Amino acid sequence: MFPKTLALVDDDAEFSEFLSQYLQARGVAVRVFGDSSDLLVDPQAYEFEFYVLDLTLPGVDGVELLRILRRRTNAGVLVVSGRLAPDVFESVVNAGADMYLAKPVRFEQVALAVKAVQRRAVTAREQVNSWKLDRRTSELVAPDGARIALSETDMAVMECFAQARGGSVSREALRERLGYADGEQPDNVLHATIYRLRRRIERATPTVVPLQSQSRVGYVFRATLSVA
Repeated sequence: MFPKTLALVDDDAEFSEFLSQYLQARGVAVRVFGDSSDLLVDPQAYEFEFYVLDLTLPGVDGVELLRILRRRTNAGVLVVSGRLAPDVFESVVNAGADMYLAKPVRFEQVALAVKAVQRRAVTAREQVNSWKLDRRTSELVAPDGARIALSETDMAVMECFAQARGGSVSREALRERLGYADGEQPDNVLHATIYRLRRRIERATPTVVPLQSQSRVGYVFRATLSVA
């Protein structure tokens, strides 16, 4: 079970080139980032199904990059690094890595590790990543049971995601649902609405918020969302 998309963050250009070719030959769409900052400023930074990270990187250090990713995504993360330190394994696991491989490493080992982590990640998401929209109380119920009170605007947004059943919702569809007029700077208003909703959810639960933007498309709720 390979992920559909994978971000490879490593400043070793030769290693990245050949590993990406190896994985692409197995059906994985790989994007290579030689600098952690390049990943973080990318519009799709948190939309990959899987991440393979080095630790010694230009820009943000690999361990800190792990922590940043874990605030926004529950995708599988494999660390492949040649960093030598007695506490390196403990530090990457505590930061949120699913598995660690020490360089030098064979591409076959990386592929096996990716498959193993992805299999567990998909199973875990199916088991715990279930949210509920409670129309009676106007609340969003997180997988850990936390209940987030929603405004009328929030409810309208969440109804769009419920109807999309995991698919993308365009900005135009959200603007139409919210009744925004052309003269109201609708993109700015919509962005602020989504931002406030995300922050409200983040304050209520440590669970990764599956509400994500999609570059040039709109937004998506990447989790099971039932309606009661």
